[in-house]
Amino acid sequence: MQACVAILGAGGKMGARALEKLAPSGHNLLLCEADAHKAGLLRDRGFEVTPAEQAAGEADLVLMAVPDALIGQIARTLIPLLKPGGVLIMLDAAAAYLGEIPSRADITAMIVHPCHPPFFTEQATPEARRDYFGGVAKQDLLVSLIEGEEERFQQGVALCREVFSPVRAVHRVTPEQFAMLEPAMSEIIVASAAAWMKDSLEEAVQRGVPREAAEAFMAGHAQIAMAIVFGAEKSPFSDAAKRAIEWGTRHYISPNWREIFEPEKLRAAIREIL
Repeated sequence: MQACVAILGAGGKMGARALEKLAPSGHNLLLCEADAHKAGLLRDRGFEVTPAEQAAGEADLVLMAVPDALIGQIARTLIPLLKPGGVLIMLDAAAAYLGEIPSRADITAMIVHPCHPPFFTEQATPEARRDYFGGVAKQDLLVSLIEGEEERFQQGVALCREVFSPVRAVHRVTPEQFAMLEPAMSEIIVASAAAWMKDSLEEAVQRGVPREAAEAFMAGHAQIAMAIVFGAEKSPFSDAAKRAIEWGTRHYISPNWREIFEPEKLRAAIREIL
């Protein structure tokens, strides 16, 4: 028997992705959308929209495809309404890391987040090779149990595999480890570094370098640098490049960057981000 699944935020980007994946599966779907315009668009497509409070009491699993900053607030409203044995699935670890998810002994609360298709990994088709989010290309998932039964948690993991399919592997971490990977590693460090790279390209262009030349040089050098650093390319950096990396790190990267992985620093950053 297929499960009853509620999608909160079904009219948003992530909700639409979940609906696309789950609609053919035979699950009984309850679509919830607080935005009147998005709810109207769902109805125009022939979908029924269910109030979130009603869906929470009927669904076996509730997928929270809602903005990260609202997860704690919505969870506090919904958790008392979930039916016993229900599974609440959130897509971000921040609220759980800050202790904003109420505890309830007879339900299961968990986190899932896609790793997104990795670079330097073969994909089967041209469409998959152009898919950077996931859903066409294979990707891994990160999952974490906040509280609840292992059996219900595994039911949630199985649903997440459907939502983010095709899935290559599922990696289980603690909520604390989850927060170290996102936002600490993936957003505060990695996304900032990517934005810094783009800013350096724009600075070169502003100073007179032809844009096409700068973009070509950035694209190739970013790829080879990541390939060497992450082990996809076995040839090392040249001696001059090694000295340039050491110099740039010493002069332009804060020596305190590792502090973001300390719990008190990370909590403070998450509170400001949200």
